[in-house]
Formats: sequence, C-alpha cells, structure tokens
Amino acid sequence: MEMKELKLGMVGLDTSHVVAFTGCFNQPSDPFYVAGTPVAAAFPGGSAGFSLSRERVEMFTEKVRRSGVRIVDSIADLAGLDGFLLTSVDGAQHLEQFRQLVEFGKPVYIDKPLACSYDDARAIFQLAAEKQIPIMTSSSLRFAAGICDALPEGEHVFSVEAFGPMALPEDYRDYFWYGIHTAEMVYTFLGRGCRTVRTLHTEKLDLITGVWGDGRIGSIAGNRVGAQNFGVRLTTDKAHRVSLQNPEIPYLASLACALQTFFRSGRSAIDPAESLEIIAFLEAASRSLAAGGTAVDLAEL
Repeated sequence: MEMKELKLGMVGLDTSHVVAFTGCFNQPSDPFYVAGTPVAAAFPGGSAGFSLSRERVEMFTEKVRRSGVRIVDSIADLAGLDGFLLTSVDGAQHLEQFRQLVEFGKPVYIDKPLACSYDDARAIFQLAAEKQIPIMTSSSLRFAAGICDALPEGEHVFSVEAFGPMALPEDYRDYFWYGIHTAEMVYTFLGRGCRTVRTLHTEKLDLITGVWGDGRIGSIAGNRVGAQNFGVRLTTDKAHRVSLQNPEIPYLASLACALQTFFRSGRSAIDPAESLEIIAFLEAASRSLAAGGTAVDLAEL
C-alpha cells in the first residue's frame, strides 16, 4: 500500500543543514533521496544575535528556493503542513519559534542544539507535553556511519571519549555550538545518568569529562587546531575500540531517514529525557568553564 505524502515546513534557512535536508527530501536525483516527506515551504528566519546566521541566511534561502521550496514571510504562513523542521542555527531562538509551531499540532524536529540553556530546553519539552506535540531533537552525528555502528553487539561500555572540532564563536554560547555533536556521541553509548561535569580549557583544546552515577566516564575532546573529523574511542569489557565517522555516507542523510520515521510515527528515535540531559550536560560544562574548571553537579540544575 502506497504511503501518503507528508508535506513539511522548515523554519530557519541559515545553516547548510537545510540544503542537505531539501536534497534528501525533495530531489529524486540525490543519491540519498528519501521519498514521501518533501519540504513544501520554508520561513528564512535568521538571528540578529549570531553573525553566522546574519551572514548566511540570504545565501541558503536562495539555495532552498532553487530546490522548489516555497519561501514564506512568517511562521504563521506554514500552517496546514504535516510536520516541521526547526533548523534555525541559533538555538537561543528555538523556544520562541517552537511556541509558534506548537500551535499547529504537528510533529516538530528541532535541529541541534535543542536550546542554548537548560531552562529553555526544559521549557520546550514542558510545552510539547502540555500540547501533546511529538518532538525529536538530535545531532546528526548520533546517526553517522562509523559512530552508530561502532559498538559490537553484546559488549558493555565503561567509558567513551568522543572527539571532533569545537569552535567557540564569540557570539554563541561556548559548547552549545559544536560541543552538542560530541555530547550526542557520548550519550549514544552511555545513555542517561551523568552526575558531575568538569571542563579543562586551553587556547586550542577543550576536554569535558562527565562521571556517571555508576562510575562510567564520558569525555569530549574538542579541538581548534584544524582536525575536522569526528570519532569515538570506546573502552568495553572486551576491547578498546576506535571508530571514525565514515565521510562517504553523509550523516545528515542518515538523520533524514530517521526523521521520516519520526514524522510518520510521531515517536522520537531518542528518549526525550536523554535529549534533555544532554543539554544539562552542556549547561554544566559551560558553568564549569565559567568557574575555571570546577566540577558542576547536574542535580544543581
């Protein structure tokens, strides 16, 4: 039986992710095309508070327009569609924009980061629960080939080190910009249960270490020295395993497949409580950074 086509709306055309998503969802010629959930309309948005948004929104809007997507003047103009991609690159906007999207009563995917503070993240989930709106949020790295399949079946993980680039823009809240990617990778293997977080910051490198309640350790090594690839090092009950993200399979394409399932089922691939704890982890890391590396207890949040 042929599935009904679901038409999606997109909010925030200031990230390369929107080009990748419209390629996957709208272009049959794309090698990673996902049929059945085209992006029908998009609101450019943009953030006056973040330079990489202001400088790129016009360019990405034009690329999305050329893919056949209708560009609208407001979020309200997206009413009547079947689901929404909240892709605004400035996570500080997400709560305000989600408040408008939630009124449409349809599933919403919120691109990374869910928010740039724990308070905003908690408010988003509370609002979704009140309105009974399915939401999903995730970094695409969670679904990347070489990451999602790095752990052999049956092995138990004791520690995870996720590594990747970690720029710290002057006008974005520190670890919420790129730390979200490596944090998601840590949680992919450890799940919930972090108790304390501590950061070590130097000019070119950051190390964020979390200790779980059962003694497991999750750490993030972020660099600003030019190394751009992502990967993980796992310590299991069987071996030390190192795996790199496979660049031959775009991780946003892997996420697109998971999103189609989400929009059709209304069920997130990730436990919302885990998504919220990831933001708590980044909040604690940010507070530790501001306090010169002092350990921060997640219970304080």
